[in-house]
Amino acid sequence: MRRRQGKSPALGRRALLLGALGAGVTVALPFTRRGYAASPPGLLVCDQLARQVLLLDSTRADWNPASDPGVVSWRFAPDTDGRYADLKPAESFTSVSEAKPVVLDGREHVLIGASCGFAALVEYPSGDRRWGARVTDGARPDDLNPHSLEILPSGNIAVACSASGEIRLYAASQSPTSTAFTTVPLPGAHGVQWDAANGLLWALGDTELVAYRPNGNPEQEYLTREKGTRLRADLAGTPSGHDLYAVSGQPDLMWVSTGSSVFQYSLSADAFRTFSGASSCAAQPGGVKSISNVGPAVAMTAPDGNLDKSWWTRSVRVEGGDPLTHTLAGSGYGGVYKARWWQPQQR
Repeated sequence: MRRRQGKSPALGRRALLLGALGAGVTVALPFTRRGYAASPPGLLVCDQLARQVLLLDSTRADWNPASDPGVVSWRFAPDTDGRYADLKPAESFTSVSEAKPVVLDGREHVLIGASCGFAALVEYPSGDRRWGARVTDGARPDDLNPHSLEILPSGNIAVACSASGEIRLYAASQSPTSTAFTTVPLPGAHGVQWDAANGLLWALGDTELVAYRPNGNPEQEYLTREKGTRLRADLAGTPSGHDLYAVSGQPDLMWVSTGSSVFQYSLSADAFRTFSGASSCAAQPGGVKSISNVGPAVAMTAPDGNLDKSWWTRSVRVEGGDPLTHTLAGSGYGGVYKARWWQPQQR
């Protein structure tokens, strides 16, 4: 382990929902057994082509922000935003890899990361910076490849770095510009998720799901490995763990996607079960890049295989509840990597 110190969705209902989101209020909508009783929350989409994070209308199958700006209720695009200038976003925000909504201190935020080093905790809807850093050792912009972020009760932020094979824990509690961190190794680190019931940070690597316990004070917090579980390889080759996310409404379960399958992992049973509802996405080359649910509705992304980048898609598929395939298109848009339901997790 090492530590570094650096410089310190019906119109009336839809309008009501967007108004509440714009005011920073978490909206809980009821569900029928088949799906939604009313319009679902939006979908938070990482569009690497547009270099933006977009909160999009999940009642619409077709998204074209260029010709129909109304499909977007919020966007984050830091390239020319002075609040993030020190992070050099024109370079570091390349290939946005994560956007995770969370609630902190009663207010909504988004954890945002990009492969070329951008990492930030962003207040919603203002876009104000609560914390930000460049996650790099300086060899090249994507030398570490930040892939997911999570915030701990201390206020510190864990970043899964796939290229360097580590989980960095940044002392974000200390200041909005803190770059001090501790680190633990995890080959192929791709996902991080907080488990409040057990006080553990779970992290997903190439072949293993690992639980870490935070120790120390917020100024010098570090992670200690507590246990690990090997991933199932349902197809030949390395499982290649990718996405890790809480199963909404079932606190004992977490979503786990690999290069060939989607699972739900039970924390209490320490066991994986295959999620057959993801079959249409899991069959795609490269597997499921992101997965989340609201009630029975499961949103997933998987590569199309015919775009400029092999990991991009234009589609966000919703299975269960009321199935729907959303397509993002229009000039300058359509390089989707991840998408998550706008259902901020309490931290």
